Amino acid sequence: MGTARGLFPPELAGPLAKALVVGLVGFGLWHNRHLWGLWPAALGLASNALVIFANGGHMPVDPVALHEAGLEARIPKLESRYDAVHTLMDGSSRLGFLADTIPVRLLGYANVISPGDVLLMLGIALTILGGALQARAKGL
Repeated sequence: MGTARGLFPPELAGPLAKALVVGLVGFGLWHNRHLWGLWPAALGLASNALVIFANGGHMPVDPVALHEAGLEARIPKLESRYDAVHTLMDGSSRLGFLADTIPVRLLGYANVISPGDVLLMLGIALTILGGALQARAKGL
């Protein structure tokens, strides 16, 4: 909203917003570090932040993975940097092994995700499982 009103130039607003999100989520993860299930989530956040900041504030997306997921229609938008977060992976992309390279097609859902996304989902699932097991042990 700030960029639409001219408060911040887009070149500043995008990286600033991403840094703020990573900082706030990281702060929340740090204050809940006693929840062992969140450790993979923290690693996933760090992985995603690393590849995004290494690529000028954008997450590279593998075009081959887009084809495998049936999402090749997104390629022109990614090439034009229409998406504020993602860009099409090319030879200049850094840390490509941490980028969105994993095609997902499941029950009508299609996407391309990163290893960091997998760790984030694993951490959330482990945290929910840990809470459920603790509640069960307490007889709740």
